Amino acid sequence: MHFEIKDSVFWVGKIDWELRKFHGEEYSAQRGSSYNSYLIKDEKTVLIDTVWAPFADEFIEQLSETVDLNSIDYIVANHGEIDHSGALAKLLERIPGKPVYCTANAVKSLKGHYHQDWNFQVVKTGHRLPLGQRELIFVEAPMLHWPDSMFCYLTKSEILFSNDAFGQHYATESIYNDLADPSELWEECIKYYANILTPFNSFVKKKIEEVVSLNLPVSMICPSHGVIWRDDPMQIVRKYQQWASDYADNQFTLIYDTMWNSTRRIAEAIADGINAADPSIKLKIHNAARSDKTAIITDIFRSKGVMVGSPTINRGILSAVGGILEQIRGLSFKKKKAASFSSYGWSGEASAIINDLLAKSGFEPLAQGPRILWYPDDNALKQCFDYGKALVKAIN
Repeated sequence: MHFEIKDSVFWVGKIDWELRKFHGEEYSAQRGSSYNSYLIKDEKTVLIDTVWAPFADEFIEQLSETVDLNSIDYIVANHGEIDHSGALAKLLERIPGKPVYCTANAVKSLKGHYHQDWNFQVVKTGHRLPLGQRELIFVEAPMLHWPDSMFCYLTKSEILFSNDAFGQHYATESIYNDLADPSELWEECIKYYANILTPFNSFVKKKIEEVVSLNLPVSMICPSHGVIWRDDPMQIVRKYQQWASDYADNQFTLIYDTMWNSTRRIAEAIADGINAADPSIKLKIHNAARSDKTAIITDIFRSKGVMVGSPTINRGILSAVGGILEQIRGLSFKKKKAASFSSYGWSGEASAIINDLLAKSGFEPLAQGPRILWYPDDNALKQCFDYGKALVKAIN
């Protein structure tokens, strides 16, 4: 499926309906994804990015039906990660020597992946590539989300090719944003931002300000995953500005794992107390061993407060809680409050371990949550309920 999106610019990518995991096993993609590659035909012909390696042969075969491969004058690699560059090696076997325009850091990542010394043409912000009637203007975008990332802008057609920025893992036959299911689309957008771009909030804000200051008219934003933004394309830019500013909704998230349901009962009693004190607060409760990790991270991103609980096991915490805390640490959330809760039988180190990990992750401490010996009785559950009620004032 290849088609013209505007002014002799063609989508030549691949929709991956079967994708369910991304970045190894870290990111769930329950709605699949797409690998968006673009072909510009002018007096010169340019290919922008390719597709993931498993689809390389299919990509090259279909691309050759759209254009004579030898007529491609330039290749632009906006980012070296293999979901975008995976077909590049096989393509350059077919058309060796074609210049590859990319950042200096992308030369390093592409050489690191493919161990080839291709005809690299290093570009920086402001460099222009004349195509005939139009030009490509390059804009470096380091840490959105790799050091090698960049955007490019097509003059006259007013198209911004943004690579990973403004994308989402979302497979849809309706490749344009105005044709996609809006509830699905925005859910995938915030999930993508929360799990991939949160650590780079400051870079996102700075880069958006820089791009906006260029005063370039934008009629279409073409990311490398998900939909093409053609209806009010700047709406996703405005959302990024909001999300990059230490975003939080009126939400609270409780995360736990449990052995014999003691820790689960504590979590639910705390939630009941929060709900009794302020029913307007959206509550999310996740068993870290059973809930989707990507969904947990997205709910933390949306929350102003978080509690994490585990029983003590072998003087430590359950592995599912440890795993999600490691993901949380790497995402560098800001201006969110957190506390621990736990159940224990004899040694009881879990809460202290969790508190230490939350502090190292940058969370502001709340009052220590309940530490319940053995299985919570009615008095213990009342203690948890009262803690939840008191928590409301602390997070508002």
